[in-house]
This record gives sequence, C-alpha cells and structure tokens, in this order.
Amino acid sequence: MTIGFVMLLNRQGKVRLTKWYDPFTQKERKKAVREIGNKVLGRPDRMCNFIDWKEYTVVYKRYASLYFVFGVDRDTNELITLESIHKFVLTLDRYFENVCELDIIYGFDQAYFILDEFLMAGEIQETSIKTMLKHIYDQNMLEKGEQQR
Repeated sequence: MTIGFVMLLNRQGKVRLTKWYDPFTQKERKKAVREIGNKVLGRPDRMCNFIDWKEYTVVYKRYASLYFVFGVDRDTNELITLESIHKFVLTLDRYFENVCELDIIYGFDQAYFILDEFLMAGEIQETSIKTMLKHIYDQNMLEKGEQQR
C-alpha cells in the first residue's frame, strides 16, 4: 500500500494537516487540496468513501468535524486504507484524549509526530498504538529535557 498524500480537512474545507509523500509542486498541492476538498465535502453521507482522482484513489472518512483523506495507488485495497485511517484516528484519540479539531490546530506538531510514527515514505511503518505513543512520549521527554538546559 503506497500512500501519496494525507490531508485533514474540516467541514468548511480548511486544511488542518497535510503530508505529501509523492512529489507535487506547490501549485499542484494547492490545486489538489481544492479539487479533492470540493469532491469530498460535496458528497452525500450515504455515498461510498472512495473517489478516483487522477492516478490516485482518494479514500476518506469523516470523524466529528474532520475529514481524514488518504490518496493511495489505484491497486491499493480501499478497505485496508479505511482501517489505516481508523488506526491513525484511534492513535490521535488516545494521545489527545478525545481528539477534536482544536487539538489538531494547537497540537499540530504532535499530530505530525504521530503521523510520522505511523507512516514513513507513504508506507505504514508501525501498527501498534502502544508503541507509537511510547515513541511520542519519549520524544516529548527529550524536548522537555532540552528546554530545561
């Protein structure tokens, strides 16, 4: 499963987090966010969570006020991608203790740490929530140690 990009969008279409694993220029990124955001936000809730967009299959899931969007290769199993989105949300939820949009906004660095522990170069790196959180807590302790010096 190769992931080309990850986006978190709110219901108004504002980007809360993006990570690009495939090469996109800045102009292409803005266009992709606009096009994908319009497609995802414009779909009724009863429709499936898969959209074909260029050479990607866009898989998304809405949790509360956020849309978690993964752009994957066309040959990737969409249901596994939905499970990956769910695993990422569970990890965020456990770290932030009932994650919400404000947690992503004000704790964006922690959200990126969690995403980086979960995915590396567009591939799933770690599936254990416990292990991911241990690494994040260790990183937090290192940062606090450096700030005290």
